[in-house]
Amino acid sequence: MSPVFPMLTVLTMFYYLCLRRRARTAARGEMTNSHRTIESNSRTSPLNAEVVQYAKEVVDFSSHYGSENSMSYTMWNLAGVPNVFPSSGDFTQTAVFRTYGTWWDQCPSASLPFKRTPPDFQSQDYVELTFEQQVYPTAVHVLETYHPGAVIRILACSANPYSPSPPAEVSRWEILWSERPTKVNASQARQFKPCIKQINFPTNLIRLEVNSSLLDYYTELDAVVLHGMKDKPLLSLKTSLIDMNDLEEDDYEEKDGCGMDNLNKKLSSTALGEGPNNGYFDKLPYELIQLILNHLTLPDLCRLAQTCKLLNQHCYDPLQYIHLNLQPYWAKLNDTSLEFLQTRCTLVQWLNLSWTGNRGFISVAGFSRFLKVCGSELVRLELSCSHFLNETCLEIISETCPDLQELNLSSCDKLPAQAFNHIAKLCGLKRLVLYRTKVEQTALLSILNFCSELQHLSLGSCVMIEDYDVIASMIGAKCKKLRTLDLWRCKNITENGIAELASGCPLLEELDLGWCPTLQSSTGCFAKLARQLPNLQKLFLTANRSVCDTDIEELACNCTRLRQLDILGTRMVSPGSLRKLLESCKDLSLLDVSFCSQIDNRAVLEFNGSFPKVFIKKSFTQ
Repeated sequence: MSPVFPMLTVLTMFYYLCLRRRARTAARGEMTNSHRTIESNSRTSPLNAEVVQYAKEVVDFSSHYGSENSMSYTMWNLAGVPNVFPSSGDFTQTAVFRTYGTWWDQCPSASLPFKRTPPDFQSQDYVELTFEQQVYPTAVHVLETYHPGAVIRILACSANPYSPSPPAEVSRWEILWSERPTKVNASQARQFKPCIKQINFPTNLIRLEVNSSLLDYYTELDAVVLHGMKDKPLLSLKTSLIDMNDLEEDDYEEKDGCGMDNLNKKLSSTALGEGPNNGYFDKLPYELIQLILNHLTLPDLCRLAQTCKLLNQHCYDPLQYIHLNLQPYWAKLNDTSLEFLQTRCTLVQWLNLSWTGNRGFISVAGFSRFLKVCGSELVRLELSCSHFLNETCLEIISETCPDLQELNLSSCDKLPAQAFNHIAKLCGLKRLVLYRTKVEQTALLSILNFCSELQHLSLGSCVMIEDYDVIASMIGAKCKKLRTLDLWRCKNITENGIAELASGCPLLEELDLGWCPTLQSSTGCFAKLARQLPNLQKLFLTANRSVCDTDIEELACNCTRLRQLDILGTRMVSPGSLRKLLESCKDLSLLDVSFCSQIDNRAVLEFNGSFPKVFIKKSFTQ
């Protein structure tokens, strides 16, 4: 028999083991549903009465549709008793995330996904809520009032945000319930009651994670209810009826230490005793083994490193860590994790630390040490919602990452204003996301002056900027290569700033001017945009009441590559001009005409029949 066949057999067995492990992990959620249902039926003594409480406060979130200076459509609406439920519809008193569907992934501003992201990590946004009393959770109810189905994971934290003294032990997060995104066909209100598992610590800090990719429109949440016991409930005997596969999986995770709880131990396990020879793996080309290992997640790579010296060498090869996505492990990642990763991440080019390090998990010193060793090759750095960041961190980034091209600081709202001055040193930046940050006008002008290579810029909800016309003028003068610009909810840009943008940035393909109240169609600013920016593929003019037929007709004549248009809330657009647009823009796929008083449901139905490839959105209030 040819030696090729045993070699193929070894490869087949290796793939089989990896696939079997992943299949068991994917199926685990289904196998444990009955287990968790049994757990939720546990009984307590009458003296241990159930506590039912609404959220007291919203302490953190990744994005919201609303403004930083109002309550409409903001995450802060999740605190307290319901405002809307059980009514259904689009209401300003609810909590709404910034995006829905896959539209934002199809825009020119969309970033490429990270490799080696675990398939079970599907979260896109989150919100964290505190409650008055710490309890052992027995149920978490989410009141959804519009397009439900976005919540995919619920977690509880052992830390008490209201404790006057620091916790005696490191806080930890526990998953109460998790499920892959599923399509909910109805858009009506519902009280979502997932079967949660029982945990061994009391909590008053709950986190909801959402994935809106399957939604037809924005999801709206009204309130969250936490049910629980003051004292730890005892499980009934029924809980012994647990699927043996589930037990085996838990045992594998905890005792064999292959879960993220033991990631630090795995990262630091370098000593390997003498073992048997590696069989045909010794005869495989180095590059082929590296290619195989590229399909493993980070925890799997850490497990495999313990099997033999040959695979340990492969698993420590810095080429395995060119793209390093640590966001899925935000709940466990700490300074120790970064320290153990340092030696193998010296060639990392893409690094995602979004959502990580909060509540003291990562220190400024730990982040700085890691970046000094691993930052020299960095091209892309994602730090969304990384609240451990301070001015020192941005200074370290500017000094150790000379080739950085993409920097995402979205929702880093605790960064002090002076920290942003250091970004101006990163002259090679092509993408900069400052959504919901406290960047001020002076720092931003300096950034725009020195970072002339910018192609993608997000300034949505940056409330500290005093004069957006000055910013727009600098963008038009310095950023000639700009392709996408997000000015969502910029409070004071006028037709003068728009004129500077239109004349100075002719390559613009995406422009978000949603909820910019100072823009008026009567000045001709939208018509000028249409005439000077023929490459536009996405244009959001959300909630601008003045958009009129003339503007739509200019878009139809000049912006034939348009794919997405949002004119929610205008009173001045008629079905006739929209038909011209739909006939001219053959690539149009999204058109939002919600609350457009002249576009009724009958007109939408007619458009749907004539242009079936276009998703026409028409929201409503009951």
